[in-house]
Amino acid sequence: MKTNLLELCELLRQQDNIVILTHKNPDGDTLGSGFGLYYTLKHLGKHACVLNSDGFPERYQFLVPDHMELDFEPEFVISVDIADTTLLGNQLERYANQIDLCIDHHISNQISANYAYVIPEASSAAELVYRIAEKLVDKIEGSIATALYTGIVTDTGCFKYSNTTVECHLYAAELMKNGVEFEKINRAMFETKSRARLGLERLILDGMEFYFDGKCAMTAVSRKEMEELGADNTTFDGVSAIARQIEGVELGFTIREDGDNFYKISIRTSEKVDASQLGRLFGGGGHKRAAGCNISGTLTEVKEKLIQAAQRSLTN
Repeated sequence: MKTNLLELCELLRQQDNIVILTHKNPDGDTLGSGFGLYYTLKHLGKHACVLNSDGFPERYQFLVPDHMELDFEPEFVISVDIADTTLLGNQLERYANQIDLCIDHHISNQISANYAYVIPEASSAAELVYRIAEKLVDKIEGSIATALYTGIVTDTGCFKYSNTTVECHLYAAELMKNGVEFEKINRAMFETKSRARLGLERLILDGMEFYFDGKCAMTAVSRKEMEELGADNTTFDGVSAIARQIEGVELGFTIREDGDNFYKISIRTSEKVDASQLGRLFGGGGHKRAAGCNISGTLTEVKEKLIQAAQRSLTN
């Protein structure tokens, strides 16, 4: 059931013993919105806990409180930045049919929850949590501000992506006025790279293939290559944009081997191609300019499927 902001805030005031679910292979928005909501609820005196099937990556540890345990029986379950329960991961799949409130900004959202605050026009889930927090606390500062700024800035690519909104600029400005360490966060998210990340970028560029007069770019990374680099899922944060950044490219695919004959596909597009439609062709989804899906088969078969889909998208 869809709920408006005022109803949602009143609902949260009445709850306690709250679990906040974030998606597997976590990024800055799911953790930024998750911990932004967590610190807001703690400010209200609530018992709360943020959960992730894969744990919290090192680069996002600055968001995680020193002490946080699920030492209570959950009475209210919230999902943030999760479009589909398959994104919960194996460790959290038991909550798939227990979600009370869904907070999300994906147009492809399929979560069945008792209450839904889903606004595809928002830049990020963190932008939505900001709207909630400003109704529940006197001033968004400290840990709440850090988490929400991280979510907004990472999902908008430091305000470069097409999902950037007027509102998220205004919210970021308010967070800056309230003392958020924006320079420190921006440097950590966008300017600090591990050697594994640099090696991954080199592999992606070296393996780039072009189709349809350079309008489509495609690259693939194997599990063996990732192991040799010492790279993990978090190393991939942001690299999917590389293919789209090449001059003349309207559609970029980044293919990552994730199992035997199983590949994760990141789709990034220009304004001429709808990434979410491409993702849905293969059972995935996302946003108009950024989406993803999984495809089974050999790498050659996967590439051929993507090339065929690209041809249809680029000629329509």
